Amino acid sequence: MGELTFFLGLQVKQKEDGIFISQDKYVTEILKKFGFSDVKTANTPTETQNPLLKDADGEDVDEHLYRSMIGSLMYLTSLRPDIMFTVCACERFQVNPKSSYLHAVKRIFRYLKGQPKLGLWYPKGSPFDLVAYTDIGYVRASLDRKSTIGAEYIAVSNCCGQVFWIQNQLLDYGYNFMQTNIHIDNESNICIVKNPVFHSKTRHIEIRHHFIRDSYEKKLIQMSNIHTDQNVVDLLTKAFDVSRF
Repeated sequence: MGELTFFLGLQVKQKEDGIFISQDKYVTEILKKFGFSDVKTANTPTETQNPLLKDADGEDVDEHLYRSMIGSLMYLTSLRPDIMFTVCACERFQVNPKSSYLHAVKRIFRYLKGQPKLGLWYPKGSPFDLVAYTDIGYVRASLDRKSTIGAEYIAVSNCCGQVFWIQNQLLDYGYNFMQTNIHIDNESNICIVKNPVFHSKTRHIEIRHHFIRDSYEKKLIQMSNIHTDQNVVDLLTKAFDVSRF
C-alpha cells in the first residue's frame, strides 16, 4: 500500500530525521465548518483571568451546536495537548450550555486559527524510554476545590495504573521498562508512597489507591520530585499566560 501518509484524519510525514504527525487539514475543515476561517486569532486557548464558573443565570445557547463543537475538538486533543485542558473544561458544560461557555469554546477555535499546524514530532535519534509525569490542579480549581494531598495522591495512583498498562504492552514487543520513573512536583506525596505506615493524611483515601506503595516496594516504579516548571503535564491541569504557555 506504500508509505503511510494519511490515516483517520492523521497526517504522517516520515522524514530522514524523524516522524511528524499532525491534523492541520482537519483543523482547516472544522474552522471552515463553524465559521472561524476569517477571525482574529488568540495567543492561548483559554483566558487566565476569567476561569469557567457555574453560570446558572447565563444566557442559554444552542446545545447541539455546542456539543458539535466540543466533539470536533475532542478528536483533535490526541495530537494537540496544548488544547487538552481547555477542551476538557468546556466539555463539562455540555448540558444546558451558556453563552460564557460558548465564548470559551470560540476562543479555542481562534487559537487554532493562529496555530493550525502544531503536532507531535518524533526525532529519529531520540531515546526509547518510558518516563511518566503526574500533576493535578485542584488547588486552583474554582468549581471543586479538594484536598491537594489526597487529590494528587489519587492522581499518582492513576498514573501508576497507566504505567503498568504500558509496561505490559511493551513486554509483548520485548521491551522491559520496569522501575519506570514517575515525576511529581509534590514532595509530600512521594513521602506517602515511600512510607508504609498509614496516618491522618491518608486516612480519607480509599484503600484501592494504596497499591502504589506495594508497587514501589517491588521496584516496579520509582518516584522523583521535580520543580513545577519542569513538570510537562502542568499544561494539562491549568491555564497559562502567554509567556509561560
